[in-house]
Formats: sequence, C-alpha cells, structure tokens
Amino acid sequence: MKYLIFGKGYIGNKFKEFLGEEAMLSDVRLEDYSAVKTELEKVRPAVVINCAGKTGRPNVDWCEDHKTETLFSNVTAPLILARASQELGIYMVHVGSGCVYEGYKNGEGFNEDDAPNFFGSFYSKTKAWSEAMMKEFPILQLRLRMPLDGEPGERNFITKITKYPKVISIPNSVSVIDDFLQVGKALIDKKATGIYNVTNEGTINHQEILDMYKEIVDPSYNYELFSVEEMEKITKAKRSNCGLSTKKLEAEGIKIRPVKEAVLDSLYKYKENLEKAKAA
Repeated sequence: MKYLIFGKGYIGNKFKEFLGEEAMLSDVRLEDYSAVKTELEKVRPAVVINCAGKTGRPNVDWCEDHKTETLFSNVTAPLILARASQELGIYMVHVGSGCVYEGYKNGEGFNEDDAPNFFGSFYSKTKAWSEAMMKEFPILQLRLRMPLDGEPGERNFITKITKYPKVISIPNSVSVIDDFLQVGKALIDKKATGIYNVTNEGTINHQEILDMYKEIVDPSYNYELFSVEEMEKITKAKRSNCGLSTKKLEAEGIKIRPVKEAVLDSLYKYKENLEKAKAA
C-alpha cells in the first residue's frame, strides 16, 4: 500500500475513498507505540496519514468533560505515530485544525506563521499543542475547518448546522472536502512539510449556507439566528470563528475554489444524494 491511514472516521474514510486501491485504513489504534511501529514495518507505506482524533460528539463540548481522552487522542497519539514514522523514514501527514484562531486579521486571514490566539475550548487547545510540537519535524500538517461535502452524514457541517434550532451567523473559513482532498494530494505529491491552511478561499457565514440550503435542498426548511452571547450561555466551550489565508497554497501554485462557489456545488450534490437515497 502506498498510503496507510490511521483514523476510521469521517476524514479517514474520505481519504480512503479518494485515494482508492492504493490506500488502506489501519485497524491499529495509536495507544500502543510497538503495535503502531509493527504495523508500519508490515505495510511499509510510502505515506502515513493521521486522521485520528477527538472532535467530540455531538460537538466540542464533549471534550470539556473528557479532557484526558481528548488530550491523548489529539496530542499524545499523533506524537506516537510521528515517532514511529520518523524512526522508519516514512513521510507523515497529519490532519490538524484551523480552529486555533479567533478573528480575521484585518481581513487578511491568519497565515500559517501566525501564533494561535484562540484557547476558548479544550479541543482547540489540544490542536494548538499538537501542531506546535509536530512542526519541529518534517511532517505535513493540513489544517481543516468546518468540513462539508455533498454526502449527507452526521459529521458533515451541512447536516450538523441544519439540525440546530438556532444558529449564530459569523463569517468563517470552511473546508469543502472535495477541494481539501485534492489539495492534500497535491501537497503530498510535492512531499511538502510544515503547516498549510487547507480551506477554501474567502469566508462564508452560517446564514448564507442555510439560505442556499433552503433554496436548493429544502424550501420548507426554517431556522432562527441568535447571538454569540446567547449561544455561550448554553455551551460549555466557546467556538472559534475566524478567517484563514490561502496565500501559502497559492505560492505553491495550488489554486483552491472560492468558498461560496464550492459550498454551492456541494449543496447541489447534497440534494442529489438525498433524492437518490429516497428513491432507493
């Protein structure tokens, strides 16, 4: 196998589907360094991709009450895989998070050299910690934010946001999975290392997504907006709201679609997949 993927959740399965027969999902959990190293020695992949981690179910509030599990999954486990990969000379890719910032940096968006400035949730803290440690090594880190695609599912941001009776509406960077995978593959092919913001160009707010959803997918859908202050009264953790710069990707010659164009395309696919499921 050319690619060995750890983590059998939403992103791990998306990578497997995208990479096809050259990729394999590992059954080995990252708690045991010896087991991880044995797996790498047995499979001998050219690339190992870490998609494992805790984001919390149904959301990051879970991490506030499960700090030990979150810390291990988001910090210790990636370092175990990094150690084994480095010792065996295997190129490693780690899926990180852009939820380590708050704000928009005067409209420019945060770049990969900007220090994290959001520590309002334990989840975001762990992602910032692991990112800081792993950037000391020749590892490719792909920052992901609010992932969505055209296939309905509980981890898809479109599905998640439409289940909430009330939503905030603040501009955010978003990773449309089709683009995230293509850009990730392009960086892997270049054997790039370091941190990359793999989000679509620009920002979009929740209201824009839901208005497009109502127009394209479900005309009967309705939602209610509320403020961040109101939201924080009912959540355990604060939420990261930010814009990220894609200029580093552009400097690598990698173009990524504008966010509104990519979200619109995903919503048409989302509708198509819903109709197929109903007809089946």
